[in-house]
Amino acid sequence: MLRPSNDRQWSPDQAVLSTADLDSDLVEVHNIRNCTYRTTDDYTVSHYDKSFKLADLDTVDFIVVPFPDMPSIAHTMLSFGFAGRDYLAVSVEIRKEKGEAYDPLKGLLRQYEIMYVVGDEHDLIGLRTNYRLNDVYVYRANATPAQARALFLDVMGRVNKLAREPEFYNTITNNCTSNIARHINDLAPGKVPYDVRVFLTGNADQLAYELGLLKTDASFEETRLHARVNELAYIHRESPDFSTQIRR
Repeated sequence: MLRPSNDRQWSPDQAVLSTADLDSDLVEVHNIRNCTYRTTDDYTVSHYDKSFKLADLDTVDFIVVPFPDMPSIAHTMLSFGFAGRDYLAVSVEIRKEKGEAYDPLKGLLRQYEIMYVVGDEHDLIGLRTNYRLNDVYVYRANATPAQARALFLDVMGRVNKLAREPEFYNTITNNCTSNIARHINDLAPGKVPYDVRVFLTGNADQLAYELGLLKTDASFEETRLHARVNELAYIHRESPDFSTQIRR
């Protein structure tokens, strides 16, 4: 009898849902998160609205954040690049209530709602590299600008849907990576086949490499080595062009 809801006592960093006004040429995204962190638990929440020209959208990156204490699990995200200047990141997460923490077992038992955190990379990447001290790997996806735009619109459509119709998170069937795979398959049916690495996400980057979804001509080991952004994310943590600098 449990029902998902958007009306609970949410953790402050997840209290506000993003939405997007979709147009043929322009997308206005509301409530882009950009928290200022002092520690992982001490932060100031802020959001902003921004309009993006679809014609400027030319890249998408696949971001992988392994769990240090559970190597078989990783968090995955997408980031959309607009003319090499602006980047908008999207992170599929449990929507935590105040005092709640992630537990994979509870994630199987309809204990969490799911949300799409749409955020500035200063927030979504910087939080993980500089405060949680997670390894973060940013891979350029092997996508044309047209494919990147189609993926972006599909993701934003789901952002809007979850703002209207909440859903439960599921550790296996409705997690960060399974949602990314679903978006890809919406545009290219069967492109991401059933594979345990969609659910045990610690090797999701290797799966993406094997499927030809990453833009690289190097081995997976070399590609992964060059994708790690932690050092640059720390050096440029205060930089206004943070997103450009971490990709150098």
